[in-house]
Amino acid sequence: MNQNLTDEIEWCKAVIDMRFSQYFSADDSEEKKLQVEMLAPPELDESSPYGRVVTQFGFGFYERLVMALALLPHLCPQALDAFLLNNRTLGRPYTEFGGWHGKSHSGFLPTCETALFLLAGNDIEKRLKMMAMFETVAPLFVERILQLEYGEPGEPANSAALRISSEYLQYFTTGVRNKPDFSMHFPAKLITTNLQWDDLVLCEDTLDDINQLLTWIEHSDVVLDDFGLRKNLKRGYRALFYGPPGTGKTLTATLIGAKVGMDVYRIDLSQVISKYIGETEKNLSNIFDQAEHRNWILFFDEADSLFGARTQTSNSNDRAANQEISYLLQRVEDFPGIVILASNLKSNIDEAFSRRFQNAIYFPLPEPEERMRLWSNIFAKKSVLADDVDLNIFAEKYELAGGALTNVARYAALCAAQENRKKICNDDIVKALAKELHKEGKIL
Repeated sequence: MNQNLTDEIEWCKAVIDMRFSQYFSADDSEEKKLQVEMLAPPELDESSPYGRVVTQFGFGFYERLVMALALLPHLCPQALDAFLLNNRTLGRPYTEFGGWHGKSHSGFLPTCETALFLLAGNDIEKRLKMMAMFETVAPLFVERILQLEYGEPGEPANSAALRISSEYLQYFTTGVRNKPDFSMHFPAKLITTNLQWDDLVLCEDTLDDINQLLTWIEHSDVVLDDFGLRKNLKRGYRALFYGPPGTGKTLTATLIGAKVGMDVYRIDLSQVISKYIGETEKNLSNIFDQAEHRNWILFFDEADSLFGARTQTSNSNDRAANQEISYLLQRVEDFPGIVILASNLKSNIDEAFSRRFQNAIYFPLPEPEERMRLWSNIFAKKSVLADDVDLNIFAEKYELAGGALTNVARYAALCAAQENRKKICNDDIVKALAKELHKEGKIL
């Protein structure tokens, strides 16, 4: 732990001690009337990760105290033990301390109520003022430094668990700023590729539609402001990629991100969808909330399972499923960034979603000329092909998508490697094609 964090934790502990001393004081002395703000936070080294963030966003006493409180369970959990004190009269914990208990962590975990107790004590007027710090538009939450985790519907908003994001916890403690990665609380994965934009092989119509999406990403402010459309158009952009498997939908989304300098996160729908009512919305909300103020592209692959057509409501499960779709529709429509949905069939997507796409882009199976480009890209190292291999014949004769051709290349290379050959021969590719076509229910 660096010195900045050590000093910040010690300062937070002093504020806790002072608040408890005031709260349980039996007299009305001047000491009791002292404000916790008199305990000035320590000076920070602006070159440290923590100091850099505090300086960058201009955080003062209150923001720093809430951040330090959220750090305590990770860096000095015993500093929160005072909050475990029971009310002797009632034989239970003090309601005004807030807090919650984890499944494995035996210590006290702070909530918004805990922070409000430290910031305002019994001062209702001050409490009302401090509650604004926990709104979604507050800097601590806009920047995703802190996160709130709510309990059951209907419970007070201030009972939400106060968490520091794993991204900032790592940054503050190690100086390493990794991007969010897949976890139980974040069911999305950053996707990348070693391929370049020139490796993308699409028909002219599809490429024209992709270029329109790129134009929006790079010039949306011009479209909204210079053409006077801001009050009529929302800032976000929603696109549907549809077409047979292996035609480049995922690769295109990834390359768009690389071309414009945006991270592309693929949503893992198997982790998002839950059989428990309300959990699917909660999982999706977490993703959209994190992406709200980030320069991300959200990519829903095989979106049929989540964005499929609504059904007639014959039971509670149908109603819950339709509620999930309605919630998704609203979140996708309100999202200010780029959302791309991928599906094999356009007809599988709910009609209400389809109407709200700015663009529905079809990815057809490649024509012979495009297949030749794909073959050439895959076997860019021509020296690995034997003299009897004529890629033009394969491109002309076999109608396969780019993903399938990659599988063919892999299998053909394995055939050659098994026989300790340095070159792939014609028979290797023929065998690989037969195997791939068989997977698709076709014959060579």
